[in-house]
Amino acid sequence: MRSVFIIICSLILLASCRSTRKLTNVISVKDSVVTVINPYDSDSAKFVRATMQKIRERQIQFKTFSSKIKVDYNDDKNRKFDFNTFFRMQKDSAMWISIVAALNIEAFRVLIRPDSIIILDKLNKTVQRKPFSYLQVITKVPFDYQTLENLILGNPIYLDKEAIAFTEKSETLSFSTIGEAFKNFLTVSRNDLNVLFSKLDDIDVTRSRTASLAYAGYISVGERIFAEQRKIDLAEKTQIQIVLDFKQVEFDKPLSFPFSIPKNYKIKD
Repeated sequence: MRSVFIIICSLILLASCRSTRKLTNVISVKDSVVTVINPYDSDSAKFVRATMQKIRERQIQFKTFSSKIKVDYNDDKNRKFDFNTFFRMQKDSAMWISIVAALNIEAFRVLIRPDSIIILDKLNKTVQRKPFSYLQVITKVPFDYQTLENLILGNPIYLDKEAIAFTEKSETLSFSTIGEAFKNFLTVSRNDLNVLFSKLDDIDVTRSRTASLAYAGYISVGERIFAEQRKIDLAEKTQIQIVLDFKQVEFDKPLSFPFSIPKNYKIKD
């Protein structure tokens, strides 16, 4: 069942893009100017605060969200998964995931609420219930339900602290912040402030834990700008890479969250 949770976390910890070379170029430090922010330098401090505020204001707001997601997963143990999922979400309330296996058979159905997770294994006819905090145990990442929503939407995360430094290039801006758990290096497009890359490094250097999230394939969905292509690299004792392709993205449409537990399903710890 642990592999099921890894897949679920793969769907939640989103990041992006098919063009790895392009993303690598985006975050290259060559020809860039790194500026340590001096709080007494009003010009640089004002510029960074104003830009960070604009990034926060550009975050996607929603009532409901749905998408079909193609998932490619692989790790350093040569485990590979390639499957489709159907994802539905209602703000501050529920995340509904249907994982479709070969021959278009639904293998798992998952319901995540702010306080709980329920997993139906339709192949083995079992049901498993866990508190929401169990996702934190599996991923070893401190996050809450709202952080998950932002990850799915492609909104920047861990931006609650002021930037301590920023990097300027001709096409990008990067900001460094330090929070309670992570150092965050965020890169955005200079023209439109779309998020391109986020690198999280653990404050505890003895853990060597990093997460690299990349975003690309931006499209307009009504008035919203959404990154359809995501890629994530997680590294600590093991290395995991996940690539996701979002299709059929819709916002604020009426949604249902069908989730009934058959009586013949066995409860699994």
